[in-house]
Amino acid sequence: MIPSDNSTTQSPSRKREGLGVGKSASPSQAHPRPLPQAGGEIRTDWTREEIAALFDLPFTELLFRAAEVHRAHHRPDEVQLCTLLSIKTGGCQEDCGYCSQSVHADSGVEATKLMDVREVLQRAAQARDAGSQRFCMGAAWRNPKQRDMPKIVEIVKGVREMGMETCMTLGMLTPEQAQQLSAAGLDYYNHNIDTGPEYYERVITTRNYQDRLDTLDNVRAAGINVCSGGIVGMGETRADRVGFVHTLATLERHPESVPVNALVPVKGTVLGDMLADTPLAKIDDIEFVRTVALARICMPMSMVRLSAGRESMSEATQALCFMAGANSIFTGDKLLTAPNAGDDEDAALLTKLGMKSLAGEEPMRACAKEPAE
Repeated sequence: MIPSDNSTTQSPSRKREGLGVGKSASPSQAHPRPLPQAGGEIRTDWTREEIAALFDLPFTELLFRAAEVHRAHHRPDEVQLCTLLSIKTGGCQEDCGYCSQSVHADSGVEATKLMDVREVLQRAAQARDAGSQRFCMGAAWRNPKQRDMPKIVEIVKGVREMGMETCMTLGMLTPEQAQQLSAAGLDYYNHNIDTGPEYYERVITTRNYQDRLDTLDNVRAAGINVCSGGIVGMGETRADRVGFVHTLATLERHPESVPVNALVPVKGTVLGDMLADTPLAKIDDIEFVRTVALARICMPMSMVRLSAGRESMSEATQALCFMAGANSIFTGDKLLTAPNAGDDEDAALLTKLGMKSLAGEEPMRACAKEPAE
């Protein structure tokens, strides 16, 4: 039993101010507290220095703070289940160093045409029956061509009619294309910023960082919820990871979903070949969990999703991610072209952890629908 705030038996190290900002028993040993983050104050004015200070906290302290923020806005025993399908694979003109679908990669991935609408809807039905709440669809394009938009619109409408949330990732969007998707009822649009602004040009040269942010602005202006995250383990430094979180946490409105990917090095890609057989080929598990915790603290109401790379994580590492505030995963055995833990493995893990799938609406969307007082 946890004593109440007015309990005389509560130890000094466990007292909390307001909604949970901790104090250590000895002021001289207190960790730096750059802001009253526990309880999840929604801020968009984060500084890099504040985020870096949080990143540098002792691991257990960082997890504790992230868990407090998480519990202030989300049920800690619920995980959102999502399914990701590649509806158009390979042949992308971008030179993203991590991507096996780029024409610049020698990965063996063959280009395909956009899938038939009926086939996509069949896959969506299978995902729904397996318990997925959201169906995410990705096409390997720099940007969609206008001739493809009618079929994309038909897919969005068909998946929504099944009662599932819809998410698309099609590359960069014009304002007009974003409006088309909004009119079709698209719930989310994914467009990852990938990394911090300083490291970006070392990963991608065929577009710049502002191009990414412009598409996010177009999506938001069209009234579509934003899904944007990135990839860690690409050879970047912790300062780059601070820049990645800072970019998202200082947007005018935080993304409703923040996928955090661990790089899956693929032979034939620039990064896959560059990092092969080096210590950088896999990000340290503790550093990955720290990044998840930072995303949760800085974006309290967003859904933080464990994405690519999860199939190589131990159950213990995934459990730490859930403790740090991750509350969404991709299910199924494939993410676009990368391997993923299967439905059965996911169900077994959630059962072992005493967790269940999210049934209701995400807090950020639910709050947006509440009438103003």
